[in-house]
Amino acid sequence: MKKVLSLCPIAKTLVLSIAVFLSFSGVSFAQEDAAPTDDAATAASGMAGDPARGKELFNTHCASCHKPYKRATGPALHGVTSKHDRQWLYDWIHNSVEMVQSGDPAAVAIFEEYNGSIMTPFPQLSTDDIDDILAYVEQPKPEPVVSTPDGGGTAGGGGGGVSSNLILAILATFLTILIIILVLVNKTLKRFADESGVPVAEKKDHFGGKPIWKAFAENQFLVLVTVIVLMLAAGYWAFGWMMQIGVDQKYQPIQPIHFSHRIHAGDNGIDCKFCHSSARTSKISGVPSLNVCMNCHVSISEVAPETATEEYSKEYYDKEIAKLYEAVGWDPATMSYSKEPKPVKWVRVHNLPDFAYYNHSQHVSVAGIACQTCHGPVEEMEVLYQFAPLTMGWCIDCHRESNVSMAGNEYYEKIHEELAKKYGIEKLTVAQMGGIECGKCHY
Repeated sequence: MKKVLSLCPIAKTLVLSIAVFLSFSGVSFAQEDAAPTDDAATAASGMAGDPARGKELFNTHCASCHKPYKRATGPALHGVTSKHDRQWLYDWIHNSVEMVQSGDPAAVAIFEEYNGSIMTPFPQLSTDDIDDILAYVEQPKPEPVVSTPDGGGTAGGGGGGVSSNLILAILATFLTILIIILVLVNKTLKRFADESGVPVAEKKDHFGGKPIWKAFAENQFLVLVTVIVLMLAAGYWAFGWMMQIGVDQKYQPIQPIHFSHRIHAGDNGIDCKFCHSSARTSKISGVPSLNVCMNCHVSISEVAPETATEEYSKEYYDKEIAKLYEAVGWDPATMSYSKEPKPVKWVRVHNLPDFAYYNHSQHVSVAGIACQTCHGPVEEMEVLYQFAPLTMGWCIDCHRESNVSMAGNEYYEKIHEELAKKYGIEKLTVAQMGGIECGKCHY
């Protein structure tokens, strides 16, 4: 009985592990307190107007130059009602130029602070519109989102919870304890059987008392068949491995600055050729210079909270924008290039061999092929990767299947007319135009 009772501590450990697991599981489904509504925030700030409608008006008319809580091209707007009278704000927004020309001290001070830059007048905004905008920008600044240990923020996850790594660790501990218990029970039963004199059935020997490996070695037919199968499998594996040399499909390097194609090309709908402009007229598409990024990011220093995901929080994206500022020497506090710029060592994703010729402009401008045909759904990629294999066979198959667009091109129309007369060709493919000749791509 003492041997049986010796298992109790293990059982207690098992029960304790289950209790801990259940307690953590309960925490993961706990709901956060509801965030205050816009009406509650408005009532707390004492502002008249609709902040929800004000947010729409702000994004339409003001967001290109202003931010609620942070300086951009213009000053931060939070707290502006405590600095200026409401009627003054109406007059300034409706006609800022006239107020500066009239010599208004506050207007002239703003004009001089921003080196002669003046805000665009908005006479189309009514006083109610301005009240709504002010109600939005005067809301209390939201608390920063606390990131989870795995790098995600609660803004994208919809609530607090326990890390998945912790849950997996608890499950692994539970299974390990269960295995230990089964092994100990098995040994205990065998010990009881030996002490009680109960016979234990032995395993039957199906190989005449010989070990299985020795019986297999003496069977020449099985050895021959096994060797042949292993040689064929090794040859198949070696051929497949050698055919993959230089094929970097699914290659996804980590870049020095995280760039989300999902946000830029997907959520914001930025055309690929806006950044990769040389793809229209050059052999290569090129890596955009950082001044292209600063066309937008001179005023955009943080991402919208709704763009965050479970894997990448808003704080993560904001830090990456800060890396961009550091690289170009931009100081967001003074809104000027006052720091020493630093080069960014981007990692190339798509790389053809030197002996292969490929011209982007020929495919993009002449053939009108969409970027996604070769690069995949970039608008859905958080981190860019090589979508296609980019092998010679892949290119040749495309040339054999792609029809040449002859609309408005007399050169192609003449060739098609001659080929149609001689061979009865109804459609003209790239291959029929010489697109699979060696000299077209290798020189």
